[in-house]
Amino acid sequence: MILPTGNSLPKKIGFYALFFAYFSGGINHFMQPEIYWPLMPPYLIYIKELNLLSGLAEVLLSLGLLFQVTRKWTVYGIILMLIAFLPAHIYFIEMGSCISKSMCFDPWVAWVRLIVIHPMLIYWAFVYRNYSVQ
Repeated sequence: MILPTGNSLPKKIGFYALFFAYFSGGINHFMQPEIYWPLMPPYLIYIKELNLLSGLAEVLLSLGLLFQVTRKWTVYGIILMLIAFLPAHIYFIEMGSCISKSMCFDPWVAWVRLIVIHPMLIYWAFVYRNYSVQ
């Protein structure tokens, strides 16, 4: 297993980092929504509302991590949310990994994000499904 087992300090840090990543990411959907709009595939409608909904989902799911009673289902919700974000990652690759002149990446970066980082994010959440904070 990549992440520490048991209730070690590194595992506890990983848990709170997971919370912070989704909480701050969700808040960012409200603070800087214009960053996310170009990432939405053109077949999606109501992109501004979808952005707000995804930000709200990230915030609520991050808060759900904090309670033992909701943690397992929250983790499954995070995994489903990450799967729902896949079309945006694929669209980013289709666009040539470039949203604007200020946000361009080499295509390999978008592929690594899709093939390596995204599964790692799913795994990161999954290992905390039965975690007990002490």
